[in-house]
Amino acid sequence: MRKKKEHRISQVLPGSIAEELEIRPGDVLLAIDGQSLEDIFDYDFLCQTEYLELLVRTREGEILFEVEKEESEDLGLRFENGLMDEYRSCSNKCIFCFIDQMPKGMRETLYFKDDDSRLSFLQGNYVTLTNMSDADIERIIRFHLAPINISVHTMNPELRCRMLNNRFAGKALKKIDRLYEADTEMNGQIVLCPGYNDGDELEFTIRELGKYAPVMRSVSVVPVGLTRFRDGLAALQPVDREIASRTIDIVEAWQKVFFRKYGLHFIHASDEFYITAGRELPEEDRYDGYIQLENGVGMVRLLMTEFSAALAEREGDNRKRTVSAAAGLLAAPFLQKMAEDLRRKFPQVNIHVYRIRNDFFGEQITVSGLLTGQDLAAQLQNVPLGEELLLPLNMLRSGESVFLDDMTVSGLEEILKTPVRIVGQGGDSLLAACLGEENEHKPYRPYEPEGVEI
Repeated sequence: MRKKKEHRISQVLPGSIAEELEIRPGDVLLAIDGQSLEDIFDYDFLCQTEYLELLVRTREGEILFEVEKEESEDLGLRFENGLMDEYRSCSNKCIFCFIDQMPKGMRETLYFKDDDSRLSFLQGNYVTLTNMSDADIERIIRFHLAPINISVHTMNPELRCRMLNNRFAGKALKKIDRLYEADTEMNGQIVLCPGYNDGDELEFTIRELGKYAPVMRSVSVVPVGLTRFRDGLAALQPVDREIASRTIDIVEAWQKVFFRKYGLHFIHASDEFYITAGRELPEEDRYDGYIQLENGVGMVRLLMTEFSAALAEREGDNRKRTVSAAAGLLAAPFLQKMAEDLRRKFPQVNIHVYRIRNDFFGEQITVSGLLTGQDLAAQLQNVPLGEELLLPLNMLRSGESVFLDDMTVSGLEEILKTPVRIVGQGGDSLLAACLGEENEHKPYRPYEPEGVEI
């Protein structure tokens, strides 16, 4: 018999029902209405009622609390593990896995491969379905967990087994059928590996996934990311200009088909394809509300649109300011254009834009979010930086002031002898940072030169 789970309480929110009951951090939730809880979804589901019974182990022993509340009212409990369960790791050995391409010696959390459908709902992570049982699928349907984000890669079962190095990977595609039948909203992702799932195979995958629209709301195609740490791994070809152009042609042809049929474009190529191919980015209404933004689909277009709109609302002035901004090789040219647009209205605001080469992971990694502190430090030490250096929030570990290589923002400031301002998401935040105004992401710590108070 499986042991019943216990869930240690880490926080009791002030003014909450739990505080009124004198439940305290360190107490342990054992059951709700006599039922043991598997994870946060059991907890949320069982709490959606006007009357419930909480069995809690306190310092005084086990106590059964009777609770009357509004149906949707929060009890005010938070747990040591936000999921209230262990995270499920990935059982695949994908030929394109980025984690397998990282060097040794980085922080332990960077090597964890998650494949947990619950994180798909909570955090937007993509899952392969190979780690899910039929019971897991039924729980998703029962708890109305949506959208579920699926790493599809190919609808060819044999090819999927090869690409994921998992003999059950092809069979796992059947689970999409069950989610579709239950009208569970989904999104898909295809990591394009030239020679494997591009060309005719991509055409086949798009055609098959289109059968699930509009329950499946969108599918993104992103290029395989190849670092310099690939010893012993499958030989993969990067996406070059020709492959990028061919992929865009396939995607855009299918977009027309799906838009006529469903009123949505459904399949989207990430910004990297357009930039690599030297093509114009799609116009804003082709992104279906930027539903695949986290996969780099429309990120540049949205940033430029928001920046232009925010700039159009401003009255220009003669304020004097010189700052610098750094970005990956792909984004830097667009950042330069925005800096030029800004200067037309604010002629004395100068922004030095620097394209940062990814020496840490290798030059084929060109996105800003995978730049490290050491590459920023090495390439910016002997260039004019102005009053402060602007960096996008996606360069940092979520909620912290740490780059991928564990260099801190304050450490970078000390090396460069320049304050660093972390710029929040959105073109309005970028404009505010360029103009020296406050935004929601202030510098983590003002740089203070030795012997000078500021």
